[in-house]
Order: sequence, then structure tokens, then C-alpha cells
Amino acid sequence: MKNKGPTIDGFVPRRNGSQLGELHDNHAKFKVQPIDRSLHTGDNDAQRAGVPRERSGLGRSDIDDSLRQIDDGGSVHKKHLFRRSRQNLSKSPKRRRPVRRIIKWFFILLLIAGLGLGGYVGYKFLAAGGNIFKGSILDLVQNQPLKQDSNGRSNFLILGTSEDDPGHGGAYLTDSMMVLSIDQTNKNAYMFSVPRDLYVKYGMACNSGYAGKINEYFNCVSDNYNSAADEQKRLTETQAFVGNIFGLDIQYGIHVNNTVIKEAVDAVGGVDVDIQGSNGDPGILDRNFDWRCNYTCYLVKYDNGVHHLDGAHALYLAMARGDVAPTYGLSNSNFDREKNQQKIILALKDKAVTTGTLSNIGKVTGLIDALGKNLRTNIETKEIRTLMQLGSEIKSSDIHLISLQDGDKSVVTSGNYNGASVVMPSAGIYDYTDIKAFIAQNLSSNPVTRENAKIVVLNGSDTVGVAQSAADTLKAKGFNVSLVDNAPTGNYSDVEIYVRDNTKTATLDALKSLYSNAVIKTSGVPLAVNGDVSFVIVYGTSPK
Repeated sequence: MKNKGPTIDGFVPRRNGSQLGELHDNHAKFKVQPIDRSLHTGDNDAQRAGVPRERSGLGRSDIDDSLRQIDDGGSVHKKHLFRRSRQNLSKSPKRRRPVRRIIKWFFILLLIAGLGLGGYVGYKFLAAGGNIFKGSILDLVQNQPLKQDSNGRSNFLILGTSEDDPGHGGAYLTDSMMVLSIDQTNKNAYMFSVPRDLYVKYGMACNSGYAGKINEYFNCVSDNYNSAADEQKRLTETQAFVGNIFGLDIQYGIHVNNTVIKEAVDAVGGVDVDIQGSNGDPGILDRNFDWRCNYTCYLVKYDNGVHHLDGAHALYLAMARGDVAPTYGLSNSNFDREKNQQKIILALKDKAVTTGTLSNIGKVTGLIDALGKNLRTNIETKEIRTLMQLGSEIKSSDIHLISLQDGDKSVVTSGNYNGASVVMPSAGIYDYTDIKAFIAQNLSSNPVTRENAKIVVLNGSDTVGVAQSAADTLKAKGFNVSLVDNAPTGNYSDVEIYVRDNTKTATLDALKSLYSNAVIKTSGVPLAVNGDVSFVIVYGTSPK
């Protein structure tokens, strides 16, 4: 077999007699092309290889110049190369430094992680919000102001039950009852506890009859705890019932159980509570809960001072009232318990809005879980952002605690009625006049009502009913009329105002504005009155 010669894939082998640089034509007859042996030097002059270039002979001077360039380091050549290299770099894409690339990806990952955690928290909040609040969860994007009463305040009734405590009797009685009043404009709040043993008329038949302790009313409205509609009905009717007793328009209701206190306190890492024994005792002790540890521990035993409490101990303190011996520091029973409950609520509020809590995802989601599982309310979802904002803006120093039982100023008292130990108004059973006046004095935007100056109204005319008619007008305007009577016989101006306490300036200014023709006097009161009376008004004629 005839050898055709070696081949390489992709290449055409040279034919015998072909020359380097020659073009190949497989179909043309083999021809030898002459080769151009001219050199192109870049100066437009062609030069034959092997033929000396005219006027370009290499002389000694050329060699010496070359040697000198070598001796001085070829600086000119190096500068030229350096400029070329910088030009090339400026035209080529910049190389990213590894450190900058790492930092960039770190922040990208951090952003992704933040979005993921934010989405998780949002999901938890949306899931909990569907259980807690009234209305569509999509309304959370709104920031609607809270409903207000005539004083510009938003009032909340907070009710606590114990249905989640297996060993607790009367699980659906509202043993914890509290009213929180918030001023959205002036950023302040007032809080007071409703005595659970306050004796009231229900207006309907309940387990204890038509009258009994107020803590039974919530369950009396409906005992169906599997219905959301019934829950809303219980809240709404209990708000109205309690509001009528205390003279308040209560717009919102909140229902919690024991678990919400325990889990919420644990979720924020515990709370700090200033515990003080009553009547000068060095602390408090209540052994009512020690059966849980077979009486080998003290679940409620503290010296006076600030103590850090976890969820369980905060719950036991909120329930302690010194009803099981040995005990001390809780001699006021439910009134002491109510004060401690208020302290725990405020401590929880302070801890929940701190930076350390809000920046801790675990604490935030734990708090959301605690509320979502154990709290029900008729607050609407479109109002929750406003409420959260107020929670962070209102300072603890602007949250005022009101006590209905405070020595000589007490408007309620303990006693026995129908064979039961109850709490009743100081003015008498079912008489809530002083209670309403006391609450109005603290919460009213009317400076006259807040001063609560006692006024005695006397009829110095010959017309029957003048004093009573005037007293009704004054009461409607927020004045505190403590007595209506006849003045001793004498000659009186149309209206005479006797000032006995010149510190009640708001009341005096309001009386002057109401009776522009009044004669103001600072002595010579025509009738002996109690020492706490600030003003005596005598009407010589019917007031115009």
C-alpha cells in the first residue's frame, strides 16, 4: 500500500516542494510562488533580507549609545513601560479586593437574616393578633386613635380569671379587676383596682342571687367559654356595669388568665418589683402556695425592697393576700394584693419596652406567644399601633396609682353584709356617690372637679327650692356640693360667696364667672359648717 505521508487532524500537510507562507489551493495545479523577502521596518522603507540598508550602517557610535542605555538602567525604557502598564490597568476592569467583597456579602447575609427574623416575628404577631384583637389583622397597617370619653381619656377594664389553674376554685370569677385610664394627648395614665368583694346588685339572677360580690358578674353574663361572641358580650356588658359604678365610660375590655402573667414575665427575663409590707412590717409572708412544694419552700416571702421575680413568683405575689397563717405584711388583704398587682403590671410594662427586650427576638416572640394564647380583648387591630406607641411614650413617672382605700380618704370599707365579709362604699351599701366623685377628681379634665372643693349651698330667700335648684346646677358643672340648707333669717345680696380656703383658685374663678354679680366675702359665714368646707354660697334671690 502506497504511503500518502503523515497527516495531523485539522491541518493540511505540506506538499513536497511547497514553501513556507505559501497559500494552498487543493483544486489548483501545484505552482511555486516567488517569496517576497522584503523586511518592513516601520519607517515605510522596505529592505531586502541580507542586503545592507542604505545610510543605515551600524557604527561604533551606535554600539556606544546602546551600552550607555544599559549602564543608566534603561530608565527611559522603564518609564515607558510603566506608563503603558498604568494605561492598560486604567482601561481594564478594576479588580475587587477580597476584603471589600467579604464585607459586602456579610451585610447582604445580615440583611437576609434580618428580613427572615422580621418575617418570623411578623408571622407570630399576625397569628397571635388573630386571636387577641377585634377586626381584620390586615388593619394593623392603620394607626387609628383610641376611643375617648368626655375628658379625652381612653379607659380599659382588665379582668383576670384562673380557669387555667387546675387547683383553683371559682376559676371563672374575676378575682383581679383593674381600670387603666390613658390620656393620649398629655401622655399620662391612671390605674386603680376594683375590689373583687365589692357588694353590688347584678340586675339579673346569678349563682349567688340578684346581689353579691362584683367578681361574679363577668361569668354571670354568659358561662359559654367556647364562643368568641359570648366572650365579647361578657367584656362589653362588664365594662358598662363597672363603668356605671365608678362613673366612667369604659371603652375597652381585656381578659387575661394566670398563665399570661407567668409567661409574659418569663418572656422578658423577669421583672423588678419594689415589695413593701403593710403597717410597718419588715416584708411580706404568705404560705398559701407552699403546698406546691410540700411546704419545703417559701413561694411568697420577701424583705422590704426591690426583688427580681420570675414568672411563677410574680404570679404568686399577684395572688397573695395573707389569708393563710403564718402570714405578715398583708394585713389589708385584697387591698395589698391589688397594690402588688399594679406594681407587677408596671414593672412588666417597663421591661417590655426596654431596648434589651425589643432587640431580643426570643423575648419578643415569647411575649407575643404569651399574649396570643392567654389574652382576649375588644381592642380593634387598627388601634393596636396607637396603643403600642403610647406604651413606649408614657413614662412610668406619669402613671399614677389610685387607691380607693387610703385611711381617712377611703371611699370603700370592709364589713359584713348578709352574713358575708364584703367591701362596700364608705357612704353606705349601694351608695357609689363618693366613689364616683373620687374617680372624677383624679381623672377629670375639669380643674373644678379635680380640686373637689366642698361647697355648702344656703337659701337666704323667701322662695322655696332656690338652694336645691342652684345646687343641681352646680353639680352638673362639676362642683362638689356637700350640703344644701336654709340660711339664718337676714338680709342677703342676690349671691354671696364666702371663701374659707383660698387655695382652691380654680373653683373660685369658676364661681365668679358663673355669678358675675356675686359679693365675695372672707369672713362672717352665717352658718357653722365643717372645717373641710371651702366655700359657702348664700342665695338671697333665685340665681339668674
